[in-house]
Amino acid sequence: MSAPTVTSTIRYIGVDDKTIDLFESQYPVPNGVSYNSYAILDQKLAILDTVDPRGTEQWLKNLEQTLAGRQPDYLVVSHMEPDHAGNIQRLCEMYPNLQVVGNAKTFTMIGQFFTLDLPDSRKVLVGEGDTLSLGAHTLQFFMAPMVHWPEVMVTYEQSEKVLFSADGFGKFGTLDTQEDWACEARRYYFNIVGKYGGPVQQLLKKAAALDIEIICPLHGPVLRENLGYYIGLYDTWSRYQPEDEGVLLAHASIHGHTAKAAEKMAEILRQKGAEVVLCDLNRTDVSEAVEDAFRYSKMLLAAASYDAGLFPSMEAFLHHLKAKTYQNRAVALMENGSWAPSAGKCMKALLGEMKNIDLCEQMVSIRSAMKETDLPAMEALADELLQK
Repeated sequence: MSAPTVTSTIRYIGVDDKTIDLFESQYPVPNGVSYNSYAILDQKLAILDTVDPRGTEQWLKNLEQTLAGRQPDYLVVSHMEPDHAGNIQRLCEMYPNLQVVGNAKTFTMIGQFFTLDLPDSRKVLVGEGDTLSLGAHTLQFFMAPMVHWPEVMVTYEQSEKVLFSADGFGKFGTLDTQEDWACEARRYYFNIVGKYGGPVQQLLKKAAALDIEIICPLHGPVLRENLGYYIGLYDTWSRYQPEDEGVLLAHASIHGHTAKAAEKMAEILRQKGAEVVLCDLNRTDVSEAVEDAFRYSKMLLAAASYDAGLFPSMEAFLHHLKAKTYQNRAVALMENGSWAPSAGKCMKALLGEMKNIDLCEQMVSIRSAMKETDLPAMEALADELLQK
């Protein structure tokens, strides 16, 4: 079977990884992940990125089939993270005349990751806006520092109007996974790229000046239609604006009493017309909780006090949000404590380290278990949150 095509002259040579359990050793990927690599067939033959060592064997088979006996002229390195750059040394050793295309930071990192002594004659050093002709195809390079590593660059092929977008517009899941693009693209974006909204905005400004018909990311499907939808989501996400009106109600409960109060609060909010996503932080992977926190316009946190502090799953969640630059949201708090409740003040302190958090003045403080007497305060807190 021939290799898949992006266009008649641009081939997909990447691989699906269905055996990986944790992406970056931390994010569950139940549907695996793809490592995307491409080849442009022209007078000169260019390979765009390699793949993770986990996929080396299949990638080399795809590469050999696509090359059909030709020798590659260039390897373009968009990103030095090992899931994309893991076979640079292998490829350079296989093809002694291959030239590596990258920026100054690319070559510094190649020296850090590999024992590969590339002479200057095998380096093609490019900067902002530089071009490289393959014949009928012309590659143009744009720097994308901190999206999400400092050496990242994207490549625009001028004749067929294809943007090779590095980790931008990527998603979890293998290419044969049938699922909504936005869900796993959102989780991928906020947990991996989300801290760097400013650099993403800079890259989107560069992309706006290009006539793009196809986007080829390093993870997930090639995007061909309705590109405005994908670019629009990236614009919203990178400006830290909510994608949907609604409330993430995240709770961290020890013996179930805080969870019951959270469930009641979700009922109250829904009765007032709000869309509510209920999240048990003890049992939901934190990457899913982070995704929903950024997706919705409001958040309500309900947590038990623990060791004169905050229950660990809630504390970890808030640290993750801070690390990903969570901002521009309305937040309400509920705490529970059997004596000297401490969860509320701890949550306030962590939220105080984040930008543009509109914290409700009221806070519900439950003693051990929710009672009928707590309901008026819960109603009032729901009203205050929904009015923001």
